[in-house]
Amino acid sequence: MKFFRMFFIVFVAVTLFFTLLYKFVNPPLTPLMAQRFVEQIFDEEKEVRFKRDYVPIEDISPNLINAVVASEDGKFMQHSGFDFEELKRSYKSNKANKGKKIRGGSTISMQTAKNAFLFPHRTYVRKAFEAYFTKLIELMWGKKRIMEVYLNIIEFGDGIYGCEAAAQHYFNKSAKELTKTEAAQLAVSLPNPRKFNPNNRTQYFNKRVRTIKARMYKVDLSKKTKPKK
Repeated sequence: MKFFRMFFIVFVAVTLFFTLLYKFVNPPLTPLMAQRFVEQIFDEEKEVRFKRDYVPIEDISPNLINAVVASEDGKFMQHSGFDFEELKRSYKSNKANKGKKIRGGSTISMQTAKNAFLFPHRTYVRKAFEAYFTKLIELMWGKKRIMEVYLNIIEFGDGIYGCEAAAQHYFNKSAKELTKTEAAQLAVSLPNPRKFNPNNRTQYFNKRVRTIKARMYKVDLSKKTKPKK
């Protein structure tokens, strides 16, 4: 019993430390980045590539902020980390369509927690830790920092991490200069960026881009994610 109590205390202390640290310091390397890098090394058919360039949220186009919210988490500013209605719909859909494409119910906060602290394997244990870290970053970081970290560590392609590296790789421009169409293309690629991305646009991909662009007109989060003057 003493061992488990000590383990719990150490676990809480370490997780609180790193969560607080990442409120001010960008994660130098995420578990997913490390996993992908090792996969590239051992895959002779793949080029070893690692592109990443952190930028503050002020240097990210509002178009991209609007696009990822429209695509990934329409209630980002309203929920406290979890969109329970979407999770419920996702559970029912996946239960009714076993063996088919899995419908995700993760919010941007949940994805940020997973990418910053955890490996991507689908297990109940990982989901429990994901929920724990989601609440921590919601309480300690706030929405602006969550969005900033999310856009700086998310995978946008094979060996491409963060919106600045993605903007430079796909469009030869900075993340601050992304147009609505370019932002929508990056947002649409997020569910499977190594398969669907601006360099590999299918008919379905282009249809999703048009849908996200239409939704973006109803979303205006740029003012809410910028620091108050």
